[in-house]
Amino acid sequence: MDLGRYIVAEVVAIIPARGGSKGIPRKNLLEVCGRPLLVWSILQARESDEIDSVWVSSDSPEILSVAEEYGAVGIERSAELSGDEASSESAWLHGLTHLESRGLDVEFVVGMQATSPVRESVDLDGAVEMVRSENLDSLLSVVEVQDFFVWRIGSSGPESVNYNYRSRQRRQVIENQYLENGSFYVFSPETLRKHSNRLGGRIGLYVMDRHKMFQIDAEDDVALVEAIMHGYGLDAA
Repeated sequence: MDLGRYIVAEVVAIIPARGGSKGIPRKNLLEVCGRPLLVWSILQARESDEIDSVWVSSDSPEILSVAEEYGAVGIERSAELSGDEASSESAWLHGLTHLESRGLDVEFVVGMQATSPVRESVDLDGAVEMVRSENLDSLLSVVEVQDFFVWRIGSSGPESVNYNYRSRQRRQVIENQYLENGSFYVFSPETLRKHSNRLGGRIGLYVMDRHKMFQIDAEDDVALVEAIMHGYGLDAA
Protein backbone atom coordinates (compact mmCIF):
# COMPACT_ATOMS: atom_id res chain seq x y z
CA MET A 1 0.00 0.00 0.00
CA ASP A 2 1.29 3.46 -0.87
CA LEU A 3 0.73 5.17 2.46
CA GLY A 4 1.61 8.53 0.94
CA ARG A 5 -1.75 8.54 -0.86
CA TYR A 6 -3.71 8.14 2.35
CA ILE A 7 -1.75 9.85 5.16
CA VAL A 8 -1.45 13.60 5.55
CA ALA A 9 0.55 14.14 8.74
CA GLU A 10 1.34 17.50 10.24
CA VAL A 11 3.66 16.22 12.99
CA VAL A 12 5.90 13.28 12.20
CA ALA A 13 8.37 11.36 14.31
CA ILE A 14 11.52 10.31 12.47
CA ILE A 15 13.82 7.90 14.31
CA PRO A 16 17.30 7.39 12.80
CA ALA A 17 18.46 3.81 13.47
CA ARG A 18 21.45 2.73 11.43
CA GLY A 19 22.62 -0.86 11.41
CA GLY A 20 26.24 -0.25 12.38
CA SER A 21 27.51 0.62 15.85
CA LYS A 22 31.08 0.70 17.13
CA GLY A 23 30.24 0.64 20.84
CA ILE A 24 27.55 -2.06 20.94
CA PRO A 25 27.01 -4.34 17.93
CA ARG A 26 23.43 -4.16 16.61
CA LYS A 27 22.69 -1.62 19.36
CA ASN A 28 19.31 -0.50 18.02
CA LEU A 29 18.04 -4.10 18.22
CA LEU A 30 19.59 -4.83 21.61
CA GLU A 31 17.01 -6.30 24.01
CA VAL A 32 16.03 -3.81 26.70
CA CYS A 33 13.24 -4.72 29.12
CA GLY A 34 12.15 -7.53 26.83
CA ARG A 35 11.95 -5.57 23.57
CA PRO A 36 14.42 -4.33 20.95
CA LEU A 37 15.76 -0.93 22.02
CA LEU A 38 14.34 0.82 18.95
CA VAL A 39 10.84 -0.43 19.72
CA TRP A 40 10.46 1.67 22.86
CA SER A 41 10.77 4.88 20.86
CA ILE A 42 8.28 3.62 18.28
CA LEU A 43 5.72 2.71 20.93
CA GLN A 44 6.09 6.02 22.75
CA ALA A 45 5.67 7.98 19.52
CA ARG A 46 2.63 5.91 18.51
CA GLU A 47 1.02 6.60 21.90
CA SER A 48 1.50 10.35 21.49
CA ASP A 49 -1.64 12.37 20.81
CA GLU A 50 0.35 15.00 18.93
CA ILE A 51 2.30 12.77 16.53
CA ASP A 52 0.45 11.73 13.40
CA SER A 53 2.83 9.11 12.03
CA VAL A 54 6.06 7.36 13.01
CA TRP A 55 8.95 6.70 10.62
CA VAL A 56 12.23 4.84 11.06
CA SER A 57 15.20 5.68 8.83
CA SER A 58 17.75 2.90 8.46
CA ASP A 59 20.21 1.19 6.15
CA SER A 60 19.41 -2.17 7.78
CA PRO A 61 16.65 -4.40 6.34
CA GLU A 62 16.42 -6.13 9.73
CA ILE A 63 15.81 -2.85 11.55
CA LEU A 64 13.25 -1.73 8.98
CA SER A 65 11.44 -5.07 9.34
CA VAL A 66 11.29 -4.73 13.14
CA ALA A 67 10.13 -1.11 12.83
CA GLU A 68 7.24 -2.04 10.55
CA GLU A 69 6.32 -4.99 12.79
CA TYR A 70 5.68 -2.48 15.60
CA GLY A 71 3.73 0.01 13.51
CA ALA A 72 6.31 2.42 12.14
CA VAL A 73 6.92 3.07 8.45
CA GLY A 74 10.40 2.37 7.16
CA ILE A 75 12.58 4.78 5.20
CA GLU A 76 15.46 3.05 3.44
CA ARG A 77 18.65 5.06 3.89
CA SER A 78 21.77 4.66 1.80
CA ALA A 79 25.10 3.48 3.18
CA GLU A 80 26.57 6.93 2.46
CA LEU A 81 24.13 8.46 4.95
CA SER A 82 24.63 5.72 7.54
CA GLY A 83 28.36 5.66 8.28
CA ASP A 84 30.06 6.53 11.56
CA GLU A 85 30.50 10.14 10.43
CA ALA A 86 26.92 10.60 9.23
CA SER A 87 24.93 13.07 11.32
CA SER A 88 21.39 12.70 12.56
CA GLU A 89 20.64 15.85 10.57
CA SER A 90 21.47 14.05 7.33
CA ALA A 91 19.02 11.27 8.24
CA TRP A 92 16.29 13.75 9.16
CA LEU A 93 16.81 15.75 5.98
CA HIS A 94 16.68 12.60 3.88
CA GLY A 95 13.59 11.41 5.74
CA LEU A 96 11.85 14.74 5.41
CA THR A 97 12.44 14.82 1.66
CA HIS A 98 11.13 11.27 1.40
CA LEU A 99 7.94 12.14 3.30
CA GLU A 100 7.30 15.25 1.25
CA SER A 101 7.77 13.27 -1.96
CA ARG A 102 4.89 11.10 -0.80
CA GLY A 103 2.61 14.11 -0.38
CA LEU A 104 2.92 14.77 3.35
CA ASP A 105 2.64 18.37 4.50
CA VAL A 106 4.97 18.40 7.51
CA GLU A 107 4.51 21.05 10.17
CA PHE A 108 7.07 19.74 12.66
CA VAL A 109 9.49 16.85 12.90
CA VAL A 110 9.99 15.11 16.23
CA GLY A 111 13.52 13.78 15.90
CA MET A 112 13.85 10.93 18.38
CA GLN A 113 17.01 9.14 19.48
CA ALA A 114 16.49 5.38 19.77
CA THR A 115 19.21 5.16 22.42
CA SER A 116 17.05 7.12 24.90
CA PRO A 117 14.16 4.81 25.87
CA VAL A 118 13.58 6.47 29.25
CA ARG A 119 10.77 8.77 28.16
CA GLU A 120 6.96 8.83 27.93
CA SER A 121 4.48 9.84 25.28
CA VAL A 122 3.39 12.76 27.49
CA ASP A 123 6.90 14.20 27.07
CA LEU A 124 6.47 14.21 23.31
CA ASP A 125 2.99 15.73 23.62
CA GLY A 126 4.19 18.44 25.98
CA ALA A 127 7.08 19.35 23.72
CA VAL A 128 4.93 19.72 20.58
CA GLU A 129 2.39 21.78 22.54
CA MET A 130 5.21 24.00 23.81
CA VAL A 131 6.57 24.60 20.31
CA ARG A 132 3.14 25.72 19.15
CA SER A 133 2.14 27.76 22.20
CA GLU A 134 5.46 29.63 22.38
CA ASN A 135 5.83 29.99 18.60
CA LEU A 136 9.21 28.24 18.58
CA ASP A 137 11.24 27.13 15.59
CA SER A 138 12.98 24.31 17.42
CA LEU A 139 13.21 22.66 20.82
CA LEU A 140 15.47 20.26 22.68
CA SER A 141 14.74 17.98 25.61
CA VAL A 142 16.74 18.65 28.78
CA VAL A 143 16.86 17.79 32.46
CA GLU A 144 17.32 20.40 35.14
CA VAL A 145 20.64 20.09 36.94
CA GLN A 146 20.42 21.94 40.22
CA ASP A 147 22.68 22.00 43.26
CA PHE A 148 25.51 20.25 41.40
CA PHE A 149 29.12 21.30 41.91
CA VAL A 150 30.71 20.94 38.46
CA TRP A 151 34.43 20.47 37.79
CA ARG A 152 36.55 20.11 34.67
CA ILE A 153 40.16 19.30 33.86
CA GLY A 154 41.76 22.56 32.73
CA SER A 155 45.20 23.27 31.32
CA SER A 156 46.66 23.48 34.84
CA GLY A 157 44.61 20.68 36.37
CA PRO A 158 41.17 20.32 38.00
CA GLU A 159 39.14 23.54 38.29
CA SER A 160 35.64 24.34 39.47
CA VAL A 161 33.19 25.50 36.79
CA ASN A 162 29.94 26.77 38.29
CA TYR A 163 31.21 27.89 41.69
CA ASN A 164 34.37 29.11 43.42
CA TYR A 165 35.74 26.31 45.57
CA ARG A 166 37.72 28.90 47.58
CA SER A 167 34.44 30.47 48.70
CA ARG A 168 32.14 27.46 48.75
CA GLN A 169 28.44 28.31 48.54
CA ARG A 170 25.52 26.31 49.82
CA ARG A 171 24.40 23.97 47.06
CA GLN A 172 20.89 25.45 47.19
CA VAL A 173 22.12 28.78 45.81
CA ILE A 174 23.99 27.30 42.83
CA GLU A 175 22.33 28.55 39.63
CA ASN A 176 20.19 25.90 37.96
CA GLN A 177 21.50 24.62 34.66
CA TYR A 178 20.03 22.39 31.98
CA LEU A 179 21.62 19.27 30.58
CA GLU A 180 20.78 18.25 27.00
CA ASN A 181 19.70 14.63 27.45
CA GLY A 182 19.52 13.70 23.76
CA SER A 183 16.09 12.12 24.05
CA PHE A 184 14.37 14.09 21.27
CA TYR A 185 14.20 17.35 19.36
CA VAL A 186 11.33 19.16 17.68
CA PHE A 187 11.98 21.37 14.68
CA SER A 188 10.24 22.79 11.65
CA PRO A 189 11.32 21.69 8.17
CA GLU A 190 12.34 25.28 7.44
CA THR A 191 14.67 25.38 10.46
CA LEU A 192 16.36 22.11 9.56
CA ARG A 193 16.96 23.19 5.97
CA LYS A 194 18.01 26.76 6.72
CA HIS A 195 20.53 25.90 9.41
CA SER A 196 21.38 22.28 8.46
CA ASN A 197 20.90 21.81 12.17
CA ARG A 198 18.20 20.43 14.45
CA LEU A 199 18.31 23.69 16.38
CA GLY A 200 17.88 27.23 15.10
CA GLY A 201 15.69 30.30 15.25
CA ARG A 202 13.65 30.57 18.44
CA ILE A 203 14.82 27.64 20.58
CA GLY A 204 12.94 26.19 23.53
CA LEU A 205 13.91 23.86 26.36
CA TYR A 206 11.51 21.08 27.30
CA VAL A 207 12.39 19.98 30.84
CA MET A 208 12.01 16.27 31.54
CA ASP A 209 12.19 14.46 34.87
CA ARG A 210 15.75 14.00 36.07
CA HIS A 211 15.68 10.20 35.83
CA LYS A 212 15.11 10.61 32.08
CA MET A 213 18.65 11.86 31.56
CA PHE A 214 20.08 8.38 30.96
CA GLN A 215 20.67 6.76 27.58
CA ILE A 216 22.39 3.68 26.21
CA ASP A 217 25.81 4.38 24.73
CA ALA A 218 27.78 1.50 26.28
CA GLU A 219 26.99 -1.99 27.49
CA ASP A 220 27.18 -0.88 31.13
CA ASP A 221 24.28 1.50 30.49
CA VAL A 222 21.81 -1.30 29.74
CA ALA A 223 21.35 -2.57 33.29
CA LEU A 224 20.99 0.98 34.63
CA VAL A 225 18.39 1.97 32.03
CA GLU A 226 16.45 -1.26 32.60
CA ALA A 227 16.41 -0.63 36.34
CA ILE A 228 15.13 2.92 35.83
CA MET A 229 12.44 1.85 33.36
CA HIS A 230 11.27 -0.94 35.65
CA GLY A 231 11.41 1.24 38.77
CA TYR A 232 9.30 3.98 37.19
CA GLY A 233 6.91 1.60 35.40
CA LEU A 234 8.10 2.62 31.95
CA ASP A 235 8.61 -0.98 30.81
CA ALA A 236 4.89 -1.73 30.66
CA ALA A 237 4.19 -0.06 27.31
